[in-house]
Amino acid sequence: MSAEEKMSIDERRKYLRQMQKRYTKAGRKEKGQLLDEMEAVTELDRKTLIRLMKSNLERKARRKQRGRTYGAEVEDAMRVIYPSYDYICAERLTPNLVWMAQQLARHGELELTEVLLEKLGQVSISTVNRVLGRIRQDEPRLPRKSPRRANRLTRDIPTLRLPWSIQVPGSFEVDLVHHSGPSTAGEYMCTLQLIDVATGWSERRAVLGRSFIVMEGAFRYILARLPFPVVEIHPDNGSEFFNHHMLRFWDEIVQGVKLSRSRPFHKNDNPRVEQKNSTLVRAYLGHERLDSVSQVLATNRLYDQMWIYYNLFQPVMHLVEKEVIQQNGQPAHVKRRHDQARTPFDRLCATDAILPEHRQQLESLRDQTNPRQLRQQIYDAIDEIFSLPGAMPGITEDVRLTLASSSTAPQGGVPPLNFAFNRTQILKRS
Repeated sequence: MSAEEKMSIDERRKYLRQMQKRYTKAGRKEKGQLLDEMEAVTELDRKTLIRLMKSNLERKARRKQRGRTYGAEVEDAMRVIYPSYDYICAERLTPNLVWMAQQLARHGELELTEVLLEKLGQVSISTVNRVLGRIRQDEPRLPRKSPRRANRLTRDIPTLRLPWSIQVPGSFEVDLVHHSGPSTAGEYMCTLQLIDVATGWSERRAVLGRSFIVMEGAFRYILARLPFPVVEIHPDNGSEFFNHHMLRFWDEIVQGVKLSRSRPFHKNDNPRVEQKNSTLVRAYLGHERLDSVSQVLATNRLYDQMWIYYNLFQPVMHLVEKEVIQQNGQPAHVKRRHDQARTPFDRLCATDAILPEHRQQLESLRDQTNPRQLRQQIYDAIDEIFSLPGAMPGITEDVRLTLASSSTAPQGGVPPLNFAFNRTQILKRS
């Protein structure tokens, strides 16, 4: 019997209980035949089977409980690592425990020994799940603080859904999140978010209103900070993305970028950015109204810190295989398999889309950053946003005060990072 077909203890006992009924009623010759059969099925020796046939076959409780393989030092380490990853699932956390432990130890957040490091590298996902269950019970997680007419300009823009199997970085799903609160009257803040399909790299920029001047400014800022060129931009059908000014921007200013759009009323055509709208925008800012210049500036400081945290430290899993399961000749459900969790930066480094000097600059930034401290700074930034006053009724806020040039360094303690690609680079590398 192969290792894959070998019985478990419970399966073996269940089989022996069924055979015991026949064994007790059988004669001498039949008992011998039954023992031969049980030997072949269970791979137990004959004397053991005879003894078991005379017993009640109930499993006895363990006299001495097995000691814990992963003791308190592993659990204590996870109590530091888990919140540093912002409470991600065990599947994403487990393969990255060693790396984050070393990163936190480098910044004095964790005392690391060789034994502890070895155990963190050996622990299984199921064990991590059990430990995280105890951590959640002892330390409840604090909640994050928390819409016409057809646009004729879109007729020449192809409608499609970006494939999940894209391997080359640069294809971005794009969306705009509205922070209008219960009323959409007047100008209010919006979040422009871009998610790269191949790597999970995320970019966010807060804008006041949806005019061309702020949308162009946000895109210029993001394009200057991206460490790899844009190949395709894939938003929904909003007029903030498809108007004469924006089409001229993509056609004349940033040449070589392909434009596509999702099908109208099909939010699942942009699944990645829709998911991140929930986890990286709404989960932090909720549905409150934000409509002042000071709130937009503070939100962009928050997003600059999140840029480091989620691109350099937060591992993501990607779909690598989909299988349609059939039942009665009809598709019943889809079985999905994901790869091992890695950060967007690590996924980007596995391609040739990033230049060596840009990679070195980001590696240096990651090494200098304490992720646990950065996460606390993110939540402090959220408190700052909601402590600022909103716009005064009847007074128009000047959106030009929220703009930043493409060469402006990100705020919030982020070192100057400018990876802007000129037209020749974009055309050559895309």
